[in-house]
Formats: sequence, structure tokens, C-alpha cells
Amino acid sequence: MQIVSAEEKVAMELKRETLYKTKIDVQDRIRKAAALGDLSENAEYHFAKEENRTIERQLAELDLKLRSVVVVSNEGAPEDMVFLGHTVKLLDLSDDTEQLVRLVGEATGPSETDDVVPVSVNSPMGESLFKARVGDTIRVKAPRGTMDFKILAIM
Repeated sequence: MQIVSAEEKVAMELKRETLYKTKIDVQDRIRKAAALGDLSENAEYHFAKEENRTIERQLAELDLKLRSVVVVSNEGAPEDMVFLGHTVKLLDLSDDTEQLVRLVGEATGPSETDDVVPVSVNSPMGESLFKARVGDTIRVKAPRGTMDFKILAIM
């Protein structure tokens, strides 16, 4: 069972749709390349077959994730409480630097933006952030030591 927000599940379903459309295009290229004849030296055919295998592997992984996800809703959560899907502004108390982190579900891949760091809900930081409130100081026990952060805002 993997925990995701409703937005994360929608993004996963959109990615699956895109992969299916790409798979249809690749299979069409395979048919066209196969129609040219001698497959032993047909680079287009071999490239398209490899691309098709990659897409099928990605689809299988995504389908498996989608079957095992549990969608958690932010409905009813207090506005000042950190919950799944929230972007949080943190102050690192060791060096007074600020950073933006987004609390993401377990099935979420890498973030598309560089300025917001995705933090899994099951990571040490994610566990400390989950259900903490604006103004709280959290302690994160990480492999490199204990770190303290103050929650400045939920964006």
C-alpha cells in the first residue's frame, strides 16, 4: 500500500495515458519498419522494439503502483497543519537558511521543479513534518545527524 494525494494519483493516471499513446505510435513504427523487409539489419525496427519494451516496463510499474495506492485527502485538515501535498517553507536552525519542501506520497517520482524539494511522507523529514503546525520546530533524525527546522509557512 502506497499513500498519495489526489493530485498525485491524477498525475500518475495522466502519465499512464501518455505512455499508452506513445506505445501505440511506437507499435505503428514497428509495423512500418517490419514492412521494409530484412529485419536483421533494420536499425529503425530494432530501436522501436527496444523503445516498446521500455514503455511496456514503465506501464507495468505504473499499473502496479496505481493498483496499490491509497488516496489521502486534505479535506478537514486545519489550514496551519502540514499534510500530504503541502509545500512548506522551512528555516534550517543550524545555518538560518530557508528552503521549500513538498510533502509527497510514496509513489511519487522526482519533482519537476528545482526550487521545491520533494520529501516522502515516510522519510525521517516527512514523518517529522506530517501533521506539524506552522510555528513548530521539528527535529529530524537523519543518517548524517539530527537537524532542527522551524516551520515558517504552508505555501
